[in-house]
Amino acid sequence: MAARAPFHDDSTASVDRVLGRLANVRPCGAGFTARCPAHDDRTNSLKVDPGDDGRVLLHCFAGCDPEQVVAALGLTMADLFSTDGKGEGAPTPPDTTATVHHPAGCTLAQYAAAKRLPIDVLRSFGLSDLFYQGAPAVKLPYHDSAGIEAVARFRVRLHKGASGDDRFRWRSGSKPCLYGLERLALARERGYVALVEGESNCHTLWYHDEPAVGVPGASLWRDERDAPELDGIDTIYAVREPDAGGETLLRHLAASRLRDRVRVVELGAHKDPSALYLDDPARFPARWRAALATAVPLADELAAETEAEHAAAWEAGAGLARAPDILALVAETLAARVAGEARVLKLLYLIVVSRFLPRPVSAGVKGPSSGGKSYLVEQVLRLFPADASYTLSAMSERALAYSDEPLAHRFLVLYEAAGLAGDFASYLVRSLLSEGRIRYETVEKTREGLKPRLIEREGPTGLLVTTTAVHLHPENETRMLSIPVTDTPDQTRAIFRALATGTNTTEPDLTPWHALQTWLAGAEHRVEVPFALALADAVPPTAVRLRRDFGMLLTLIRAHALLHQASRGRDAAGRVVAEVGDYAAVRGLVADLVAEGVEATVPATVRETVAAVRTLTGQDGATLAARLREDSDATISLAAIARALKVDKSAASRRVSVARDRGYLRNLETKRGQPARIALGEPLPEETPILPEPEVVRARCSVAGVTAGIPAPSPLARAPAVETEPTNGRACVDCGAALTGERKYRCAACAAMAA
Repeated sequence: MAARAPFHDDSTASVDRVLGRLANVRPCGAGFTARCPAHDDRTNSLKVDPGDDGRVLLHCFAGCDPEQVVAALGLTMADLFSTDGKGEGAPTPPDTTATVHHPAGCTLAQYAAAKRLPIDVLRSFGLSDLFYQGAPAVKLPYHDSAGIEAVARFRVRLHKGASGDDRFRWRSGSKPCLYGLERLALARERGYVALVEGESNCHTLWYHDEPAVGVPGASLWRDERDAPELDGIDTIYAVREPDAGGETLLRHLAASRLRDRVRVVELGAHKDPSALYLDDPARFPARWRAALATAVPLADELAAETEAEHAAAWEAGAGLARAPDILALVAETLAARVAGEARVLKLLYLIVVSRFLPRPVSAGVKGPSSGGKSYLVEQVLRLFPADASYTLSAMSERALAYSDEPLAHRFLVLYEAAGLAGDFASYLVRSLLSEGRIRYETVEKTREGLKPRLIEREGPTGLLVTTTAVHLHPENETRMLSIPVTDTPDQTRAIFRALATGTNTTEPDLTPWHALQTWLAGAEHRVEVPFALALADAVPPTAVRLRRDFGMLLTLIRAHALLHQASRGRDAAGRVVAEVGDYAAVRGLVADLVAEGVEATVPATVRETVAAVRTLTGQDGATLAARLREDSDATISLAAIARALKVDKSAASRRVSVARDRGYLRNLETKRGQPARIALGEPLPEETPILPEPEVVRARCSVAGVTAGIPAPSPLARAPAVETEPTNGRACVDCGAALTGERKYRCAACAAMAA
């Protein structure tokens, strides 16, 4: 089981202490991902989140216990407590001789001497002496863009302590922001600004008349708050410090709207501008200008890094990428952890893959309490990197509007749909799913009074919810695919056996699965469905809802082709070409769900439940008129139905609710609190097929002259050609010639040229 370990730590130093011992640290929303040190992790499986209440949360998606992770870092849980143990921006608790030691102290004169800066210049920057908890300290005022003091930080030590960085305290009530906002007018005038960590680097650069702003700690960057402050500045020189904090800041900038204006400054053996100045004050201006002249665009660095990651991911995940049926391997891989439910596992995996497409498919996983809904979703998500989804157990009405967690091309996962109970939350979700973004205008209190604020959250985003409810919000229900879990006695027996034998504790190797998704993230996401028109003509237009469902069907076909793109052809524009086989695979997963959604068919569980009521009430041959008589005593209790179906009362109640919702059963008991009296309702309809057989689509393509999924003569983008697998009747990806023997992508001549 994956675990989350809380430990008190809200200081930048404590966060950086953890991140500094991890490999491949990447920002993910307000937190980070990294390779878990407790297992052989080739892709980022560890999530590190700063908690709102001053905690840091560790979560290994491969299932490592938090104690294992902390031990592998060479730390203990006690090592992770911060100096003050309170939340961001909080002051040190009141001094007591039992718990708090006075800081060593720091005067402005000491600070000026250490940084080799004139004390009068530092005073002109707003620095001043004061006493903090009985010891000398330096006040570092943070001004807004108008030059008005907004918050303040106190430097209480000149040097870091043996147990960590405890040099700073925030004034009570302070909310961190960029340092030096009042100096951005100079930056706009010159067209550039240096973005550095901490105040002392700003002081050094200001002393040399260089425009600069400081981040009080790499993990304290907030793009929504900080990026707008740098609008109107053409070039942002971000100094890369040679530690985890430096990488953290660059990762934040990589996900920022500032990204294309950022250039990375390297200072060689020197940690930061202050260290460069202290090494040789006289040469600092020339060395600083040289560093700016050789700065590299952040976008170029990221492109090279992404290319290297993509190649490494292909090497680790090529075996899966080339498999003819990846979804079958999903079910096989998770079979040791999940009893049955192969269809649900495959469908959920394919749905999450659709996040790469312009409009991902959303789904609600429905079933009785303890039916394993959340567990199924959790197990499927383990096959994906942490940044593929954003998981919540609940959220407030306006959380989606105000959260700074990135949602573009990710899945929002809500365990239990109570988080969507409010109308406003449902509206935000509906906007995110239908329009691919949220635009929410509100009014906020500022120093200048009430001001309007437009909040924009970019998608596209998919939604996965689990629920015991028969229906979600009606406007959201039609935008989602309803996936029922199995509640039969046979499924319960299979779970018993898995628990008894311990097979559900077997750990699959997640490395190739994560690598596959990393490779797909940088691969081709455009998919052409050449048989789409033939499929549209073959689907009967029996319900208005099918307009949405047909779009969902095409998205799943594209997701299946995208997932299998290493064995699919490309058209002249380089797009992946879907095959009728992709439709066949998707149809096998959703045909009954689509038909049930438009009530063209009835779920097997509903038919079984109605049949049980008919038998129990002795009305196998009853007429419709007799069934609908209000005074009929041909009723049966819920408990009797549960016994007949051999399920528990909760599962039986849910089945009856579904049947009643569709009118096939009625409850004749009108008094609240009294046991239900279930009677038959409308007759069950005949089955009406909605999605045509693959052969029908293929035949329509032949009549229309459409080549349904025959690879075009163009190379597979970014996927190495394989020369020793069966051809399956394909053509050479380079010249289009028919392949023979064991060659899969290139003929002998083209393979020789490629070599």
